[in-house]
Amino acid sequence: MWDTLVATQDLGRLHALASILIRHGFGDLVRRLGLAGALARMGRVLPMEQFEELVALPPHVRVRRALEEMGPCFVKLGQVLATRVDLFPPEWIAEFSRLQSAAPAVDFEAIHAEMSTALESSPESAFLWLDPVPLAAASIAQVHRARLHDGREVVAKVRRPGIRPMIEADLRLLRYAAGKIEARFPDLRRFHPVGVVRQFRASLLRELDLAAECRHAERVAASFVDDERIVVPEVHWPFTSERMNVQDFVDGIPVADIEALDAAGVDRRQVACTGAQVVLKMMLEDGFFHADPHPGNLFVLPGGRIGVIDFGMVGRLSTTRRAEVVSLLSGLVERDPDRVTDVLLEWALQPEVDEEQLAIDIDAFVDNYHGVSLGDLDLAGMLLDITGLLRSHRLALPADLALLIKVCLTLEGLGRSLDPDFDMASQARPFLRRALTAQLGPRAIARRGIHALIDTASVLAAMPKELRRLMRSVRGGNARLRLQMEDLPELNRQISHSANRLAGGLVIAALIIGSSIAMTVEGGPTLLGLPFFGLLGFVGASIAGIWLLWSIFRSGGGR
Repeated sequence: MWDTLVATQDLGRLHALASILIRHGFGDLVRRLGLAGALARMGRVLPMEQFEELVALPPHVRVRRALEEMGPCFVKLGQVLATRVDLFPPEWIAEFSRLQSAAPAVDFEAIHAEMSTALESSPESAFLWLDPVPLAAASIAQVHRARLHDGREVVAKVRRPGIRPMIEADLRLLRYAAGKIEARFPDLRRFHPVGVVRQFRASLLRELDLAAECRHAERVAASFVDDERIVVPEVHWPFTSERMNVQDFVDGIPVADIEALDAAGVDRRQVACTGAQVVLKMMLEDGFFHADPHPGNLFVLPGGRIGVIDFGMVGRLSTTRRAEVVSLLSGLVERDPDRVTDVLLEWALQPEVDEEQLAIDIDAFVDNYHGVSLGDLDLAGMLLDITGLLRSHRLALPADLALLIKVCLTLEGLGRSLDPDFDMASQARPFLRRALTAQLGPRAIARRGIHALIDTASVLAAMPKELRRLMRSVRGGNARLRLQMEDLPELNRQISHSANRLAGGLVIAALIIGSSIAMTVEGGPTLLGLPFFGLLGFVGASIAGIWLLWSIFRSGGGR
């Protein structure tokens, strides 16, 4: 029912996506997902032949090329997968990281019309000058420089016309494909494809709201209001909406332009340290961080300040999660494998884990860091080792932690490009020490104890009322016991099939007995000298018996 609905609603897009997958050598995946069958029922035929020159490429390269060809939604999906260092080996992560949001520019007339819709008036009423040549063109939005009537230099980020309906169609198809993957590929269930698509959908729809990006920027700016090292562009809310945002233009040197930085006399080592300290504060103290700190989003301004733009993708870490990160790091430094195991199992939440083997591997992993001080810890190497350990045990991290690890690795690489001697761990040391002090200090322990007492008192106070409610339900016959068994539908199906076969066997036996009795009755029509009705019963019983045996063999019962 669902695949027919999807095929009907998004038939053309489904056909295009399936054709791209086949062209890149994933025809078997198309078949197993049921896409070929769904399209065939709707009168669309897919060319299922493979292309040798593409199939010869490694799988991760073919996947990246297919995602690029499938459009903005799938490019964004690939960028999200690039953060899942716990699920994919390094060569896959490197390939996903090559996916860029750059896209062909939209004609200025279409952008001008989109601006008019967003402003509910002519763009000329808002801007004294508007550059028709885009400053940047990405998969979701396009950026143009402009000047307000008060003379301030700004950038206008405008959503690409018609992008939302296309992305919503792709998200529907992704949700359909994720459900099919969980149902038909048991080995892939550990990746939680339905959950990943659900989180990706929420993230991407937030990214389509360009006003949300500005709210993120203001939240970060507020946490650095007393820190002059970081510059977050000011938002001009009268001209900002879901379709367009307007922010101050950040005029600086891109952090990746090493030659320009050297020509300007910039202290690259100081820039690397400042950038790392800014992002670490966001992650470990604020719990709200820029999740895409690639070189195109960071600029060096006069005085060594760093301008940060594009807060479309952000990460969030709860207080509990930050405490778990600190607990993991302290467990490594103090050589406490039990603490590390507990944290990783708490993160993974996988029911089928060989905990004994995991504990053995973690003990060996922790032993590698025996005697290493917090200041000498190779943070990037340790994170890569952890993700490799998780992959070997087929464990997956929560999305927020996977994003945290990816940002740390990105910062390490960016810092070393600016300063070959850059050490991420030395920058993280003061933040981790402050976090440990806050977590293990007397005030923190007392605060947790008070919260625990309050929670316990609340439960005890509510218990009499809940017991009275339970007793009323029992006396009134309204109490219900609900059991949910994941394999119950399959068990019901097997019982139903067995009952049908048993009934068929009884009918065949009755036909044989009845035919035997008919063969002894004299008189009536005959065929080949035998009573016709008795012979007809034996023939029918034989055909039914052959059919029953064949159905049992075909379903695997013959084994």
